[in-house]
Amino acid sequence: MFTDTQLDKYAKVLIWGMRKARTKQFSKGDVVLLRTDKSALPLADKVFQKLLELGLNPVVRINLPEDMEKTFFTHASDEQITFKVPGDEELYNHLNGLISLLGPESLTHLKDIDPSRIGKLAVAKKYLRDILEKRENQGDFGWTLCLYPTQELASKAGLSFEEYTEQVIKAVYLDHDDPCSDWERVYNLAQEVKDWLNSLEVEYFHVLSENTDMKVYQGEMRRWLGVSGHNIPSFELFLSPDYRYTEGVYFADQPSYRSGNVVRGVRLEFKEGQVIDVKAEEGEEFVRKQLNMDRGASFLGEFSLTDKRFSRISKFMAHTLYDENFGGEFGNCHVAVGASYADTYAGDPKELTPEKKKELGFNDSALHWDLVNTEAKVVYAYLKNKERVTIYENGKFLMDGLED
Repeated sequence: MFTDTQLDKYAKVLIWGMRKARTKQFSKGDVVLLRTDKSALPLADKVFQKLLELGLNPVVRINLPEDMEKTFFTHASDEQITFKVPGDEELYNHLNGLISLLGPESLTHLKDIDPSRIGKLAVAKKYLRDILEKRENQGDFGWTLCLYPTQELASKAGLSFEEYTEQVIKAVYLDHDDPCSDWERVYNLAQEVKDWLNSLEVEYFHVLSENTDMKVYQGEMRRWLGVSGHNIPSFELFLSPDYRYTEGVYFADQPSYRSGNVVRGVRLEFKEGQVIDVKAEEGEEFVRKQLNMDRGASFLGEFSLTDKRFSRISKFMAHTLYDENFGGEFGNCHVAVGASYADTYAGDPKELTPEKKKELGFNDSALHWDLVNTEAKVVYAYLKNKERVTIYENGKFLMDGLED
């Protein structure tokens, strides 16, 4: 488990991430929601203390323990699942920050629950996410999240608890004297790559690996984002493409745990933007139900690449936060079916009305599910002037001058 010093460093990094993720500076009296799993309470206490020392007003919410979550989905009526908790809307309309501490003690406790019931809750809670998206676009809100090691995570990843914890320590730079300075370095390196990618006039990207052959259309008024403080750790660079034009086949070779279910070997075939065929080595029916959650669930909301020189993650971790940032031998590409990220809009976020989002092809859904490919791959950018540029190969962005 973490030492007291490592917990203190972890809390400092999370405060760094939340601050970095918000356009405006925090002021004394700002409201920060500290949301935590029960297992992560030692870290929550450190974060809570630092928020108080900064003069912020932390509001603590402990997530439902896994047994209670299963009880809820087993016994709740549809009306109870979609019930709007009094005060939630008011709280979210006043939030300036959010720090989420994830430490699941079970990844499969909902495996026997009908996925449509879980999806019903996601749809019912979407209004809260919309509030925070609007506040973030206005610069009034910043968020971050992290992972706290548990025996369940280690077991599902095929690692000992000590090995799993060591991966977290390395990924967050808790083995260094000043992790925040390391994150500043990664932040600045990522900015160089984002500036390069955003300088290209791209029509579409072509991703090729052993089992993937997919074209992703960038769309108008898009920008690459990543290493923004939102996730700790975060090494990926991503954009939200025009969901209407994706073509080809995408294969996720990494397993994925979601809503108590595990899926492996997911193969998605896209035509005119939409998934038209689904295959999976395990969990295929669950994948199909997720893609039927709402109209936008079967279209792309995100396209992402991770440079292996940025990431210190070298093992499967059985959690999307880490697996979507996998470095390893070949880095990774991942896509997310479902909701797009409005902040990848290249203009003034305040201008991105629902009508504008629809016009530009930003996808809207209650689902956002990352699926990861770690195969050796090459990614081409086909520019509007018909030139082809190789932007990524064997786990590295091919920008001149980027340090190894």
